[in-house]
Amino acid sequence: MSTTKNQVPTVPPMRDLIEAMASRRAFIQAVAGTSAMAAFSEWPTAHAADKDERAATETLFQFRGIPTSSSDTVVVPDGYVAEVLYRWGDPIDGQSPAFKGDASNTAEDQERQAGMGHDGMEYFAIPGQDPNQRGLLAINHEYTDQVLLFPDGVDPLPPAKMPLEKVRKSKASHGVSIVEIAKDTQGRWSVVPSQRARRVTADTPARISGPATVKIGTSVRGTVNNCAAGRTPWQTYLTCEENFQSVFGTNVSDFQPSVTQKAYGLDRLGFFYKIDGNKVPAYRWWEQDPRFDLSDPNNDSERFGYVVEIDPMDPSSVPVKRTALGRFRHENAELTVAPDGRVVVYMGDDEVDQYVYKFVSEGKWDSKPSTTASGTSIQGLRVGDSILDRGKIYVARFDADGTGTWLELAPGINNIPKKLSEKDIEGFDEADICVRTREAAKIAGATPMDRPEWLSIHPRSREVYVSLTNNKSRHAADAANPRVQNIYGHIVRWKESDNDPTATRFQWQVFLFGGNPSHEDPAYRSNAKGDFFACPDGLKFDAAGTLWIQTDMSSSVIGKPGFEEIGHNMMLAANPSTGETRRFLTGPKGCEITGMAMTPDRKAMFINIQHPGEPADELSDAADPFKVSQWPDGPKGGRPRSATVVVRKLDGDVIGS
Repeated sequence: MSTTKNQVPTVPPMRDLIEAMASRRAFIQAVAGTSAMAAFSEWPTAHAADKDERAATETLFQFRGIPTSSSDTVVVPDGYVAEVLYRWGDPIDGQSPAFKGDASNTAEDQERQAGMGHDGMEYFAIPGQDPNQRGLLAINHEYTDQVLLFPDGVDPLPPAKMPLEKVRKSKASHGVSIVEIAKDTQGRWSVVPSQRARRVTADTPARISGPATVKIGTSVRGTVNNCAAGRTPWQTYLTCEENFQSVFGTNVSDFQPSVTQKAYGLDRLGFFYKIDGNKVPAYRWWEQDPRFDLSDPNNDSERFGYVVEIDPMDPSSVPVKRTALGRFRHENAELTVAPDGRVVVYMGDDEVDQYVYKFVSEGKWDSKPSTTASGTSIQGLRVGDSILDRGKIYVARFDADGTGTWLELAPGINNIPKKLSEKDIEGFDEADICVRTREAAKIAGATPMDRPEWLSIHPRSREVYVSLTNNKSRHAADAANPRVQNIYGHIVRWKESDNDPTATRFQWQVFLFGGNPSHEDPAYRSNAKGDFFACPDGLKFDAAGTLWIQTDMSSSVIGKPGFEEIGHNMMLAANPSTGETRRFLTGPKGCEITGMAMTPDRKAMFINIQHPGEPADELSDAADPFKVSQWPDGPKGGRPRSATVVVRKLDGDVIGS
């Protein structure tokens, strides 16, 4: 969900930093003293191991790029089709309870239906099944439109309490869907009945693991604001809690948040709508559930903001919050295995002037099956506490010379003070690092970035890419964020020293700038060689090495000055070797494009269309839900709905060919 409004910049950009980016390659070639630096200096073809592979990367995709769009539909290239698979309110078994277009489904119904705000997702093979014909989709539900969720919307002047049924339904609309899908003889995909199908919601029992348990306990109910995702090599799903602060608040009028609560944006109102000049809290869960009441000393705010691991194959399994990976507004979790077997997870904190992180496990993952005491066969170190429960967490510092350092977050290291006693509120112990991660990262001297969102790793070169969506409030540029009032965003990539993801040094550069290549201000022009875009968000490599870019322009700027020629949010294919970009998909009115997964044969691509119909002020109208969009069901559908679509080629060939 876009939480940052964009506007045309009024402060002159620092063009000298933009020009410095263009000369960085020459600089790095001059100072290259290690094999990693030498490899970096060869960008943009660093991952081409030989001439044949280099030639192949120059033709990663063959479809004809589509133009920008302002239509209320999903548009894909000629020869492709996009079909709706799973919408908000669709039953997880493909049968019942059916969605009611007037939003009159009950909370009990919603617990067996797709949640709202489809976001990140992953596709999982089912043992014994052809994964190109049948599999599981794990899909995040990031947030709820509290107006469209209920027949009567949100009251401008709230009553004493939000009705319990509304609170229950709203909580049931967050979380994760796990659904089984199958392809028919015509090549069409649908949700099918399955014993594995389930919903994980804000009330689902969950376990807490890792160092923070000594501070916050070992259990909690629910996961919320589930943004992007990840997967482990042992085939579990990682769902990431992002804007968790939105569902916490209090009716205590003189409530003052603590220093740590302020660091995470927790305040009295939570997420709010502006109605008739008043700030009206949207969620108000705290009125019926005290664990969301910030004035309650036992509130659960420190038990949210984590990466949550879910076993998609076992509907009886309990989700686990992995606190060793840190607490912040997690976007996604991109996992890789280092040459020595340690697991590395890259993560971004999606807010302006926040940071890029990585976790390096203490233990090593062994892909060979092992056995628990009960005889259950599992993979490697998933016995008991996970390999994700012990390790080091780092935050990135991007230096102006194109090099960078991973700063360890630990008591007594990088200026982070050790806790001297239980009453010491400024010092840190290991549990504090996991709960107050943002505070530790700031003390350590990390580089504040322009909303670090998705990260993705090239399947061969191991270069890491991060999308930086925008930062209109930036008033001082730096090398890694070289635009003042960065309304268009950019993508940065780096290569770890010796190509080892556990390294503490790296070399980096800006890969792509968002914006229009013909922008009147050179500092705000895109350098994309092909189709332009703005506000990159979702990033994901496919197995061939194509980087798929998804955008999240705020509804407040779509079609407005500075964004007139960009049209609706979109998805593009990018070639890391050449910088070429081609527009592959455009979405309906008021939506964000997010989430991407593919079948192993790359003949089906699953994409999420989030919040179609979102107005410019982000406040829907229950009396006129079709004011902006009628997608995906048209006027008979009742209201616009977030949905997963399946994109495939009509000739049955590989996506992108």
